[in-house]
Amino acid sequence: MTATRIPQRNGRSVRREAATHIFKVGQTVRVKDGFLVVPSKLPDTYRITATLPLRGNMLQYRIRSDDERHERVATEDSLELVNLSPAGSGATLIERTFGQGRGPNDERLTS
Repeated sequence: MTATRIPQRNGRSVRREAATHIFKVGQTVRVKDGFLVVPSKLPDTYRITATLPLRGNMLQYRIRSDDERHERVATEDSLELVNLSPAGSGATLIERTFGQGRGPNDERLTS
């Protein structure tokens, strides 16, 4: 995270941490319930195509569905990550959440 200095009227600068996007380009997301006027007419999932700067105090993303020709802009608080791994993939909850659990010696960690 990068810190920036913002000048104030009194000549002092205040240190402020730069905001960090929680989603990354290429991830699959869906729009949370309650953020859409007509949710039944929109696609279920979107792919993050770009991260955008703050608008007000909320980070933004450019998103696109494979079913549409255009992109949309959504704020971070209106999106949630979609887990695309199949239910029977055999991965444990920890593996699906944190990855495959590789250690420094590239051996699989066991619990």
